Formats: sequence, structure tokens, C-alpha cells
Amino acid sequence: MHEARFWKKGEGQAVRCGLCRFQCTIPVGRQGRCGVRENRDGTLYTTVYGRSISEQVDPIEKKPLYHVNPGSLSFSIATVGCNFRCLHCQNHQISQWPLSGRPPAGEILSPAEIVRRARQAGCDSIAYTYTEPTIYFEYAHDTAVLARRAGLRNLFISNGYIMPEPLAALAPYLDAANIDLKAFRDDVYRKLTGASLDGVLETLKDYRRHGIWVEVTTLVIPGRNDDDDQLRGIARFIACELGCEVPWHVTAFYPTYKLLDAPPTPADTLRRARDFGREAGLLHVYTGNVHDPEGGHTFCSGCGERLIERRGFHVVAMRLEGGCCRQCGTRLAGLFT
Repeated sequence: MHEARFWKKGEGQAVRCGLCRFQCTIPVGRQGRCGVRENRDGTLYTTVYGRSISEQVDPIEKKPLYHVNPGSLSFSIATVGCNFRCLHCQNHQISQWPLSGRPPAGEILSPAEIVRRARQAGCDSIAYTYTEPTIYFEYAHDTAVLARRAGLRNLFISNGYIMPEPLAALAPYLDAANIDLKAFRDDVYRKLTGASLDGVLETLKDYRRHGIWVEVTTLVIPGRNDDDDQLRGIARFIACELGCEVPWHVTAFYPTYKLLDAPPTPADTLRRARDFGREAGLLHVYTGNVHDPEGGHTFCSGCGERLIERRGFHVVAMRLEGGCCRQCGTRLAGLFT
């Protein structure tokens, strides 16, 4: 067991967790909403420190992060547990593991060993992903500190519900994040995830205030978040509150987990979302999970030159020099080596 950070004593032996925006009050012998932070005799512990349930070398495009070392590899890890209850979770077997009442599972993998394996695999970064990295904050933080010393970048693939204080503690070591923005109506957000829209919007702005590179993903689900008002609202929020240079990934939904009654997303819906993004002034809108010949390429905002050509998750051509377009010299926003 590893003592958790960001909690306070409550009444009796209860504790108040301050890690995510749910701010659970946890009685003795119980866990928070995430299922992996447990009150033992009035002290909050994380039950997943050093326990990796998944370990994989992925193209960074799979995160998806298209403006961070394109074409590089990212060493990806996760623990069990999540603070959201997404009806369409693609990794529900591990994210919702604690709900089964089973003890935490995973390979014993120290932060130092993660960094060693990442370097051995030729990765440029470590991605904290698959479930929700916020809920294994201590493990991710300690790994990120060692990764930064070793010259590796740190990436969060997150639902965007961390509180400001822990984000501030992590920010010096966190280079980039892809944050899901799952809808643009609070009632839809609560039905899909159990969380509030405003909490995610505030967290996104917090990431940007810390200077962390952000890309936003919206899984477009027919009948839930595919109406014009929501798609336009997301596009305008990104452009006005985060910046026109922030990439927006609009991806297709396929029925999964508890959301089997919605059909797959038509390609035309994603193209409509892309049009709304461009209308709002976004410079980079990408479509994913569907066949779209132009959906994964990166174009220069200055001259329109195709700067990064992708096939699926793989970069097949790059026309950048020092992060700038070779044709007109316009700098492409993002993190490049």
C-alpha cells in the first residue's frame, strides 16, 4: 500500500479526497468512486501504486496526439480503475475492474522499470492511458519525474476531471495531454459518464494555463452528441477558450459495452463536425475510426501544404524543418524534436 496525496481528514475517521472533481468523502474501509483509493483507519491509500494492468508500445498517433513528435513511439501504461462510468467505455474490463469487488490486478512494475523499458523500446515518451491516469496520480507522477530526467516526454490521455492542485503538482513534468470532451450538454454528459460538463471545461482551461500542449477528442455518438448545437459548441469552445491551434479529433463510435442501441457514426457526420470546426476557426480538425483519405493529414495553416501524411496510425511523409513548413516557413503548433 502507498499513501495517497491530496486528501484531508473529515469527521470521525472519514477522509475527503481532493484528487478529482468528485471530491469523494470516504468512510473507513471504503473506496472512492474510482475504486482504487481506500480509507484505512483514517488514512487514504492508493491500492494500485506500482501495478500496471497494461503495458504496450504504441505509435503516438494512436493516443491520438498528432502534434507531439509525429511518427514516434510511446510506452503506454495503465492501472485498473476509473472515476467515470462511461456507457461506451472501450476498456471497461480494466477501467471498471474495481466494481467487481476483486482486488487490484496488474504486473508489479516500478517507475524506474517503466522508464528503463521505454528507453529500451526506443520510445520518445511515456503515455499514461487506457483507463484514467488521474486515479493513479502518485504512480504516474513518480514515473513522470524519472522519465523527464531520462529525456522522455510525459503524456496524459485523460477524461479531464483532475482538481487544480494535483494538476499544478504534475504540470512541471507533463508535456502534453489528449482530453476527451464527450458532449456539450450537461445532461448528456451526466448520462454518458456520471460527470459534469463544466468540470471538464474548467479542467481543459487549467491544462492550457499551465502551458501543457492539449489536443481534444470527441467520440461522436448518433443520437447523443451529434446534433449541430453540440458539435458547434465544442468547436467554438476550443477556438475561443483553448486556442485555434489546438487540434480537435472527431472520431466514429461503434456500439460497445452498455451503449449497444446507438448505431455506428456515419462518415458524413464527422465531415460535418470538421466543417463546424473550420467554421469556428480551428486550424487542425482530424477524423478518426472511419475511412477518410484526408482525415488524418496535417496541413500548413499558412500555405495549405500537406505537412504530415498519415496512413492510419503511421506517418508516411513529413515536410517539416524545425517544426516549420518547408514551403512557407509557418510554424506548426505542437511539440517537435
